[in-house]
Amino acid sequence: MAKVEDIRRSQRSEGPATILAFGTATPANVFYQADYPDYYFRITKSEHLTELKEKFKRMCDKSMIRKRYLHLNEEILTENPNMCAYMAPSLDARQDVVVVEVPKLGKEAAAKAIKAWGQPKSRITHLVFCTTSGVDMPGADYQLTKLLGLRPSVNRFMMYQQGCFAGGTVLRLAKDLAENNRGSRVLVVCSEITAVTFRGPSDSHLDSLVGQALFGDGAAAIIVGADPDLAIERPLFQLVSASQTILPNSEGAIDGHLREVGLTFHLLKDVPSLISKNIEKSLVEAFTPLGISDWNSIFWIAHPGGPAILDQVEAKLGLEEEKMRATRHVLSEYGNMSSACVLFILDEMRKKSAEDGKTTTGEGLEWGVLFGFGPGLTVETVVLHSLPIAAP
Repeated sequence: MAKVEDIRRSQRSEGPATILAFGTATPANVFYQADYPDYYFRITKSEHLTELKEKFKRMCDKSMIRKRYLHLNEEILTENPNMCAYMAPSLDARQDVVVVEVPKLGKEAAAKAIKAWGQPKSRITHLVFCTTSGVDMPGADYQLTKLLGLRPSVNRFMMYQQGCFAGGTVLRLAKDLAENNRGSRVLVVCSEITAVTFRGPSDSHLDSLVGQALFGDGAAAIIVGADPDLAIERPLFQLVSASQTILPNSEGAIDGHLREVGLTFHLLKDVPSLISKNIEKSLVEAFTPLGISDWNSIFWIAHPGGPAILDQVEAKLGLEEEKMRATRHVLSEYGNMSSACVLFILDEMRKKSAEDGKTTTGEGLEWGVLFGFGPGLTVETVVLHSLPIAAP
């Protein structure tokens, strides 16, 4: 008679969860930040608000963003003028866009990840799909299963409305799935389209305008599995530990509300200081077991909520300038893509490490941290172990 302990042992993997492949995708429409204020105030019929436009220009200038990709273009917005108002009922029109486009963009990223992994998609046992863009039933996870032609028995998990920290959440979940289900291969997809949050400017709600200056669209996918078959799979990063915490005294610092007018976004000014004040506690808890206390000795993947967050974290921890290179590069080239951002940054770091002839996927360093920051204020902390870069 089999014992429960034996069954449990047979279900668990031997080694840690490992990222085996990446894929990223963006919509076709590219918007350069230098031109965006003129476009935004024209399309929202707000050009008479000259002072507000000047404020928005300054926001865009300070954003450290060079360009963003957005699904919404002039044609869609002209057909749906309510989306261009600050507060007009428009949820149906927004849902019509995201319910179709979020899984489609996710499919593009997932197909690239599966190709890079090099294994048949029938080997995917679990799917984790994450988006803050719209809600539907059956969800974007179901639509992606159909679009990709995954097995109907794939174990799906759908995460809606988590916000910017969720790039860390999906890694925490994928780690648990991979390590507790021997032989499993988890496809993780974060797909974000700002059609739910786009709206015209308002004098009285500058925090909403900050969102219009920062957010971009994108999807990222990874394959996660434990005990990789080194003959056919190439491990890139190991997921060593993962935790989530709510920062003290941060209620209402970042929140979003789904209404008839779409997803409204609220942001308090002190978000960067709340994060920078509390971040070291998360680092100490995560890295004390490894005997690491020098934050410049590890590689960094931080969600780029905006440049002020990165600046204050760097100053608080005394980080060298190059520590946030990958993070700042992704912010500059794509904007803030919510949950997808940290996966874009991890992929950027891996590729640049190989290009620069570094010994490991983590800029030549062994250990690293991935931070997700978002509504709540919620912080996800993931400890990563880089792996040697194989000769091509």
